[in-house]
Amino acid sequence: MDIKAYVKEFITYLEIERNASEYTIKAYSSDIKQFLEFLKSDKEELEKITHRTIRKFLAHLQNKACSNKSIGRKLATIRSFFKFLVREGYQKTNPTLAVSTPKPDKKLPGFLTVESMIKLIEKPDENNALGIRDRAIFETLYSTGIRVGELTQLNIYDIDFGGGTIKVKGKGNKQRIVPIGDTALDIINRYSAVRNTLFNNKNIGITEDKQALFLDKWGGRLTSRSVERIVRKHIVGIPKALGITPHTFRHSFATHLLDAGADLRSVQELLGHVSLSTTQIYTHLTPEKLKRTYKKAHPRA
Repeated sequence: MDIKAYVKEFITYLEIERNASEYTIKAYSSDIKQFLEFLKSDKEELEKITHRTIRKFLAHLQNKACSNKSIGRKLATIRSFFKFLVREGYQKTNPTLAVSTPKPDKKLPGFLTVESMIKLIEKPDENNALGIRDRAIFETLYSTGIRVGELTQLNIYDIDFGGGTIKVKGKGNKQRIVPIGDTALDIINRYSAVRNTLFNNKNIGITEDKQALFLDKWGGRLTSRSVERIVRKHIVGIPKALGITPHTFRHSFATHLLDAGADLRSVQELLGHVSLSTTQIYTHLTPEKLKRTYKKAHPRA
């Protein structure tokens, strides 16, 4: 059978038996196409492919400056393809089983300085209701370090103004109580005062979810995509604005806490991380912290 026929049958398998999404099928097709182009240039035949061939392909990707994460994904695609071929009897062995997945690159999360973060938070115009909402969103994200998905799931009754906490529904529907600062509570309180009237300008009213804390202009619960658009709208003029997302607030929250002397375990609890190793990505040292440590510790600083 022609190799293109194998690929076509594999894609059909993904569509029908695996019920894979359109995005997954597109990604798998692209990865296999790239692998087949490499085989053609290397004059390899499908039946003669060994683990050495796979390793040569991975080395080829590394030479093209592909990240380890991208290489790992492509290897996973090829592995699934050969697993399918073996299962269908088209291939005797799966050569990818003898190839290790490259370790993901350790990439430090992007964060803003305290000054830049404050500048961003204060960007929304509080003279209008939408500006008050946007400011409340920014203050909440930075004050609590919650994920954007957790922010959009907040309900009115999740805010404990007296106790200074919010109830957050995290990954796996696990709930945790997170402290929130007075500044954030004050702006949420101001937003709450205009929330019910803010979104009536088109006579649509609050129709989708009456308990949602943060609403869009049609009265429905804000989505993560909407919050991303709100952030993009306000980042003009902010240093290192390129790449700023709602998650930047979470990264900055953790970084600033650790820089100020918070212990790693506490930050882990605040972020809702199951593993401490996940939180350890925030233990990078900023230049300011290095300078403070140097001046404090060095006898001739």
